[in-house]
Formats: sequence, C-alpha cells, structure tokens
Amino acid sequence: MAGSAADNVSVAVIGAGFISDYHVNGLRSAGGATVTTLVGRRREATAERAARLGIPRIETDYRAVLDDPAIDAVVIASPDDTHEPIAVDALAAGKSVLLQKPMALDSVQCSRIIEAAGQSRGRLTVSFMHRYFPEVAWLRDLISQGQLGAIHTVRIRNATPGADWNDWFFKPGNVSGGVVMQLGVHGIDLCRHLFGEIESLQADMTTAKPERQLANGTTVRSGLEDNVLALYRFSNGIRASHEMSYTELRGCDRFRLEVYAENGTAWLRTQRGPAAIHAPAVTSKVDWVVPDLPDQPFGQAHHRHWLAIVRGDAEPDDTPEAGLRSVRIAETIYEAARSGERVPVTITGQGDAA
Repeated sequence: MAGSAADNVSVAVIGAGFISDYHVNGLRSAGGATVTTLVGRRREATAERAARLGIPRIETDYRAVLDDPAIDAVVIASPDDTHEPIAVDALAAGKSVLLQKPMALDSVQCSRIIEAAGQSRGRLTVSFMHRYFPEVAWLRDLISQGQLGAIHTVRIRNATPGADWNDWFFKPGNVSGGVVMQLGVHGIDLCRHLFGEIESLQADMTTAKPERQLANGTTVRSGLEDNVLALYRFSNGIRASHEMSYTELRGCDRFRLEVYAENGTAWLRTQRGPAAIHAPAVTSKVDWVVPDLPDQPFGQAHHRHWLAIVRGDAEPDDTPEAGLRSVRIAETIYEAARSGERVPVTITGQGDAA
C-alpha cells in the first residue's frame, strides 16, 4: 500500500490473546488506521474480546482476512508455532505484516519468512516495542552523540512472574524455548539496537519452577528454562550481563537497564524512574539528573511508525533481520548453556539466509 499519511489503513489482528490489547490500543492512538477484524481460535472468547475492544468483526480462520481485499495489513499475535505459516501466507496475499516476537520458532523459519517478504508487495516488520519507549530513544541519542564516552559494561534484566494466561507458553512444540525466547529476545534486540553486534556469549540456565498454576487454576508442568544468565561480548568491546527470569513475584517494569561508561552512568526503568543519568561532564551537575521525556500513549510511536511503513511513507526498518538475529542469539544461548563454554554468535546458522 503506497500513499499519503491521509490514507486510512484497514488492519486485522490475528490472535485474540493478551497482547492484542496493546496492538489495538496502539493503532488507535496512532491514528490513520481502523482495526476491522479480530481473529481467534475460540469463537466465544474472541467475540468477548472483540466486543470489549470495539472491533466489529471476528473470524476463527485467518485465511478469511487474507482473502479480503479490503484489509491492507495484519498484526500476527498468535502462538509462536503459527508465526511462520501465517506470515508466509499473509505476505503471499500481499498484506503488510507486523509480526509479534519471537519472530518464529527458530532461525530457519525466520529466514523463510524473510524470503517470503522479498517476494511480496506487502512489507514485513517485527514487533520490538521497547525500541519506541522515550527513554530508549533518549539513551540511543546520548550514545550516538558520544556523550557517555566509551561504554564499559551493561546490565540488563528481563524478569516477570511468567505468563499465567495460557498453557501454550510452556509446551514444547507451541514454543521453542522458555524465558529466553518468550522474554529474553526483547532484551537481546534492545542490546543490539543500543550497543551493536554481540560477538560471543556464555550462558547458564535452570528450571527453578517446573510446576506452576495458571490464572484459571490449571496446573502446568514444564521443563523449559525459567532463569538464565547470559554474558555478552560485543564486537566493539562492550561487555553485558543479561538476566532473564520467569519466576520473580515482582519482576521489573518491562526491563531494567544500567549502562556504566567513561563519562558517567545511565539507568533506564529503575527506582529512579524511566531514565536517570549521573554524568557531571554531560549534565554539569554532580548528582543524578532525570531527563524530561515526552509523555505519549503506550504503543503510539511504535504503531505510528509501522503505519508509515505500510503506507510507503517510511522505508522498511531493520526489524526482520533483527528478528532473525535475536532468535539466532537465543539459539546460541541454548548452545552455550549446554556446552558450558563461550560460543561465537555466527551470522548464519541452522539455515539462516546467507
């Protein structure tokens, strides 16, 4: 779809779970789009969510929206094992796609999706929401301007109690991993987005909670990893520790990020607020300083940028390649944990596109 910012984009959301709220509300706050259809596997539950979100049409078969010429684009927010077939079919139908992370079950599937995008008039984007947080944009500007000087070490945490709204999160086959694939890929992408390429890594992981109770009272047993520590070495010399947990009662707010650099320290999403910096050479103050960040509705910037890509008002971004790389790094984390050794992150592996 090519046109101007005045063009209204007709969107179907495929997947009627928890994350659909984020995409529907983000699209509405962005403006210039109408969510016409919600697709879910269970008709009654899908109808209930659609009514709550004010979406007029529901479907239980995603092919119905792919066959509809009035729909310009789809958000794919369904379980992980459905990502590849739905994305490939949507791109073949000429729809633009916003694909929820993880991009697919493995790097082989990611590569096939990218190949399908190369043959489609539709545009492929992978949903890395954290890139669009105001504090992330602020830190990226600081780094790109060189104000922090050389970055020495980074600490990032992704931690929650774990998904309790559906059992598929804990079933091999529906997913290809636990906390690394479900939560850690966000932190992996954020690290690459801010600090560059991860060259090699070490990792240790465990399953601390093999039995858990879902919100509906169902008990689920799982051998998937729920606590992981990964140590990254970047090609530019930066070192980072990445803590991932699916068992923390409180966890952290999306993520917690600490940057320790030559000219100071910057923290994101900590007890000091969305962002804070202690860098007298930058702020001229010998104290912590909280920057004035823009206040915007959750998801607005993310979906506004995606809609600009769909319309052709913005060039496609790097997120398809980033989605592949994040899954490839996740695969390397599993490899390193099994071997107990530092493992290089290869650009191609397990069928990645060369």
